[in-house]
Amino acid sequence: MQVNQRYRMMLAVALLAWTGLASAQEAPLDLSTPAQAYAQRAMPMMLAANDSVAATQTSSNIVKPAAQPEFEPSLFTGSNAHMALGLATIVTALATGATAPGEGCEDTCPPGYVAPPRETDGTHAKLAKVTTALAIATVATGLYYHWDDFHLEDGLTDPDNLHVILGMTGAALMAYATAKSAGSTTPVSHAGMGMAGAYGMIAAVKIAW
Repeated sequence: MQVNQRYRMMLAVALLAWTGLASAQEAPLDLSTPAQAYAQRAMPMMLAANDSVAATQTSSNIVKPAAQPEFEPSLFTGSNAHMALGLATIVTALATGATAPGEGCEDTCPPGYVAPPRETDGTHAKLAKVTTALAIATVATGLYYHWDDFHLEDGLTDPDNLHVILGMTGAALMAYATAKSAGSTTPVSHAGMGMAGAYGMIAAVKIAW
């Protein structure tokens, strides 16, 4: 009886030992310290903080481009020069007409009246020469800077074509009137030609505007 009882006790102890060993094999032994566990939990937060600092430093190092001023076209362009010359031509043409000398007595002159020599270097003559020079300069700058706007296939009624034709015709008429009367010491019929040229220039400017 005692032998059986001892045998049973030894068997029970062996079973308990085997059960403990099996449970120890199934559950791995955790030898990590509290400090190691804290470091593992804090590592993601530290990495996120480092990424935030790096992003802040990168954004602060980026230099924003300076704001570019709005584009303003220059006042001194060929097109503006053409326009200014055209307006100046009209002004001087009007001044030339206003300073034209009188026609004299003509048929109502008393017997024996001798007309004085025609003034060829007065204000009217000088203004006529200035007007002619401005008209030629206007046409030259217009042809140089706006030649691409002139297309005969668009017809003569096209505004650009009319501007060119009237401007060139007006300048030619004024130049002819000035040349016709420049060297004559006697009255020469040139006023109608000069006025027609001035009207042509005015019409050309009106169409362009």
